[in-house]
Amino acid sequence: MSAKTVISGILLLDKSQGISSHSALAKAKFLFKSDSQDSKKAGHTGTLDPMATGLLPLVFGEATKFAQYGLDADKGYTATIRLGVATDSGDADGQVIDTAFVPNFSQAELDQIAAAMTGAQSQIPPMYSALKKDGKKLYEYARDGIEIERAPRAITIHHLSLTKLDDEHIRLSVICSKGTYVRVLGEDIAKRLGTLGHLTSLRRTLTGGFGIDDAISMDAFEALPMAERLGRLLPIDAMLMHLPILAVNDDEAARLKLGQRLNVKDRVNTLPSFTETCLVRLYADGEFLGLGEVANTGRLQPKKLVA
Repeated sequence: MSAKTVISGILLLDKSQGISSHSALAKAKFLFKSDSQDSKKAGHTGTLDPMATGLLPLVFGEATKFAQYGLDADKGYTATIRLGVATDSGDADGQVIDTAFVPNFSQAELDQIAAAMTGAQSQIPPMYSALKKDGKKLYEYARDGIEIERAPRAITIHHLSLTKLDDEHIRLSVICSKGTYVRVLGEDIAKRLGTLGHLTSLRRTLTGGFGIDDAISMDAFEALPMAERLGRLLPIDAMLMHLPILAVNDDEAARLKLGQRLNVKDRVNTLPSFTETCLVRLYADGEFLGLGEVANTGRLQPKKLVA
C-alpha cells in the first residue's frame, strides 16, 4: 500500500458566526482527507471567538512549522460597539452585568478618541480569554466567578477609526499588533464616552498580509471538487513574504539540512540593514528551504527547515 500524500499549504477561510476556530479546522481537515491524502497535521494562526467572523488562515503539513509568524502578525478588524450595556465577556455572547446612561456624542468626539488611542500602549487582557494561569484558562476561572489579576500587555494600535452609526452604536475599524483584544478596545472606547459598552459584531479582515477578499467560506469550499480544494492552498511560505530572501546553492542547502552553519558574509550586503541578526527566507534554485538567521558576522544558522 503506497504512502499517502501529506497536504501542505495555507487555506484562507472566511469563518462564519457561531462556529469555533477548532470546529472550522476539523471540518477543513475532513474536506482535504482522502484515500490518497493525509490532512492530520494542521493548525491555525490565531483563533477567532465563536461570535467573530472573518479571516482564519489554516495551515497544513509543512506550513504548520511557520504558523507562529502568522500569530505574530498585525491584524485588522471591523466591529460594532453597543453603548450603554456591559457584558461579562465584552461581547454579545456574554451575560449582561450592568447598564448605563449613554450621553450625547458627536463624530468629532469619536475622531478625537481614535487619535488619542492610536499608537503604543498597554492593555489588560479580559478574564474571558484563553490565556492561562497555573495551567488553567482564564475563562474557566471566569465561569466559576473567580477574578484573576492580569498584568498589562504592550500592544500597538497602528490605525483606528470610529464612525457614529446612531446614538447607541459605533462602527470600529482597527489595525493592531498581536495580542490586542478588540473587546477590551470597545469597552475602553465606551468608557471614554462616559458609559459602558460591548461588541455586537466582530470581523477579522486582515492578518499577516492576507485580506478577507482572498478567503473562502466553508460552504463554498465544501462545494468544490477535491482538485479545486487543493487549488485553494497557498504555498507554505506565503505568510513569510515580509522577510528578506537569501539564496543558497545546492551544496549549501544540503549542509543546512544537516544543521550546519554557513558563512554568507559575501551576501550580507544584499539584506536590509540590521544590527545583530536577521531572519531570512532560504531558497535554492527557487525552492523554499525554510528559515535561517544571519548574524552581522555573516554566519548563517538554520532555524526551521521544510522536510
